[in-house]
Amino acid sequence: MYNPELLFIFFSFFIAAIICLLSKNRAVIEASSIIASFVALVGSVMIALQVAHSGEYAPFSLFSVDALGAIVMLIIAFVGITAALYSVKYLQQETAEHIIGSSGVTHLHSRVREYFILFNLFMATMFLAITVSSPIFAWICIEATTLSSAFLISFYNKPSATEGAWKYLIINSVGILLGFFGTLLYFSSANSFISNGLVTWHLLLANITSLDPLIIKVAFIFVFIGYGTKVGFVPMHTWKPDAYSKTPAPIGALFSGALLPVAFAVILKFKMITDAAVGPSFSQNLFIIFGLLSVAVASAIIFVSANYKRLLAYSSIENAGMMALGFGFGGIGIFAAMLHMIYHSFIKSALFFLSGNLLLKYHSTKIAMVRGIINVIPATAALFLAGFLIVTGAPPFGIFFTKIFILSAGIKQYPLVVIAIIVCMTILFIGFLKHTTAMVFGPAPDGIKKQQENIWLLLPPLALIILALCLSFYIPPFLRTLINYVTMYY
Repeated sequence: MYNPELLFIFFSFFIAAIICLLSKNRAVIEASSIIASFVALVGSVMIALQVAHSGEYAPFSLFSVDALGAIVMLIIAFVGITAALYSVKYLQQETAEHIIGSSGVTHLHSRVREYFILFNLFMATMFLAITVSSPIFAWICIEATTLSSAFLISFYNKPSATEGAWKYLIINSVGILLGFFGTLLYFSSANSFISNGLVTWHLLLANITSLDPLIIKVAFIFVFIGYGTKVGFVPMHTWKPDAYSKTPAPIGALFSGALLPVAFAVILKFKMITDAAVGPSFSQNLFIIFGLLSVAVASAIIFVSANYKRLLAYSSIENAGMMALGFGFGGIGIFAAMLHMIYHSFIKSALFFLSGNLLLKYHSTKIAMVRGIINVIPATAALFLAGFLIVTGAPPFGIFFTKIFILSAGIKQYPLVVIAIIVCMTILFIGFLKHTTAMVFGPAPDGIKKQQENIWLLLPPLALIILALCLSFYIPPFLRTLINYVTMYY
C-alpha cells in the first residue's frame, strides 16, 4: 500500500521554504511555515501509529522509520509546530521594538524571510536525518542541520552572535567529520558484503558476523564523539552555551528539544550494530562515562551561571547525560531514558520560549538584570517556575520518575556512579533554585513596569508543559508500545 505521509512532511517544508523565498508578504511567509509544521505533526502522528501497530515503516528503499525514529519524529513535530507559532508573534514583537529590521522596511522583510527559510530547512533536515535508511545519508543530513542553523545563531548580526555561530560551525563540523570517519570504519569492516547498492542500517545489522570487532569498537568511539558533539556531551559541549545564548528563543527550543534527540538517535542506531558485533558492555561503558561527566560538569557550572539562556544550555547537557546513563545502565533505564528524552524536549523547549518572553521584557540575558518576574509578567513567571520544577526532577512530575528509574537501573552494578549522580543532581537543583527564585521573586529593576502579556507568546510553552504533565501520568498505548520496542532492540 502506498503511504505518502513521509513525502508530505518533506515536501511541506521545502515548499514552505520556497514560498518564503519568493513571497513578499509577511503573512504568507508566516502562514506557510505554520502549515508546513502542522502537516509534519499530522504525518508524524500517523507514522507513529502505523509503526506501533504494524512495525517498521519503509515506504521507499531510502527511508525507514522504526520505533526510535517514530518517537523522535513526534518530538520534532510537536516542538516544531509550537516553535513555528511562537516565532510568528516573537518576531512581530521584536519588529515592534526595533530589535530586528532597524535599517528599514526592506531590511526587515529580508530578515524575517531569511529566518523562516532557514527555519523550514532546519526542520526538513532534522526529519530527513531520522528517517533515512543509510548511515551515510544520515551523516549528510546531520551536517545539513549544522549549515541551516548556523545562520540562525548569528541572526542578530552582533559580534558575540557571529562568534557563537562560528564556534558552533567549526566545533560541530569537526565533530561530524569524526562521525563520518567512524561511519567509514564500519563500512571498511563490512567490505566483504558491500556491493554497489545502498548500505543501510539493516544491511550492516544483517551481516554482523562479517564485521571486525576491533574495528567496530574504534569506529563506535569516533561515532560517539562525533555525534556526541551534536548532542553536547562533555567535553564536546563547549559550543552549546554560546550558541544557545545568542540564537533566537524559538531556535534555542529546536536545538535543545529537537536536534539533541536526532543526534542521540543516530548514536543509538550505531550502538545497536556495535552491541550485536562486540556485546553491549563496550557501548554501555562509554554511555556511562560520558553521561557521568556531562551531569557532573553541567551541575557545577549551573550553580555559578550568570546568564539564564546559558543556564538552560547546561541543563540540556545535564539531561543528555541522564539519557546516556539510562542507556548505559540498560533494562528499565532504557525505557526511562526514552521517556526522559520526551519530557525534556517538551519542557526545555517551553523554557526557551519563556526565556524569549524575558528577553523581550528585560532586554538582557543576565540573571542579575532579570528580577521581579512575578510582579512584571506573572503568567510567564508561573510557567517558568513550573518548568524549572519539572526539568530539575521535582516530584511528582515525569522527570522525577525517569531519574528514579534510571538510577535504580544502575544502583546494583554501579553504586558509586549512582551516588555521584545523586550528589550532582542535588547541586544542580540548589543552583537552579537559587537563580530561579532570585529572578522570579527579587525586586524588579527601576523602569520595569507590569504589562499585559501577549497570549500567543504564552500558549506554545503552556501547551508543551500541559502535554508533558499529561504524559507524566498517562502514556498512550501506542507510545508505550514504541518505547517498549526501543527497550528491546536498543
